Amino acid sequence: MAKRIVIGISGASGVTYGVRMLELLRETQLETHLIISKAGRLNIEIETSYTPGEVEAMADFTYDHKDMAASLASGSFLTEGMVVIPCTIKSLSGIANAYNENLLVRAADVTLKEKRKLVLVVRETPLHIGHLRLMTLAAEMGAHILPPVPSFYHRPKTIDDIINQTIGKVFDYIGIEHNLFNRWGEAGQKPKTRDDRLKKLKTK
Repeated sequence: MAKRIVIGISGASGVTYGVRMLELLRETQLETHLIISKAGRLNIEIETSYTPGEVEAMADFTYDHKDMAASLASGSFLTEGMVVIPCTIKSLSGIANAYNENLLVRAADVTLKEKRKLVLVVRETPLHIGHLRLMTLAAEMGAHILPPVPSFYHRPKTIDDIINQTIGKVFDYIGIEHNLFNRWGEAGQKPKTRDDRLKKLKTK
């Protein structure tokens, strides 16, 4: 049986993260199962050059977010985990409170109850205390909270570099090999040693 991963794209700004993840997953052996919320479909049209149908075509299987009878709604459907990318505060709230009003939230709830990996790429700023409490609730239940916060030690030169670094962090947690960014200490990213600094001073 193929290894499966569930991808949820909700309606937060940043749907390009979900689209890029689907593109990259096509290069792996993982079977992709995609749910796009109604607002997620709208944002795909607003923020990207793709149609929702073109994004769905990147996945192996797609589901209507209202279909509560889908296979993803059952824990007996085996997966390696799920990524909600991006994750709205509304979806976060549904997941944190086990309020299974749609398939995206239900699939995430199933992932938690079966003790599988769930990554929530929460896309909101600034955050008030209610948002923080929801993230704490979700984390206490086992979700991995991974906001798309860029780092710059790998010296990104394009928007794609920034997007890829966040997706690389998701892949690290799920256990998917990649070379999406230079890690700290690799490819010239090492901090200079004392000897390096002395050599530089001597050449001045």
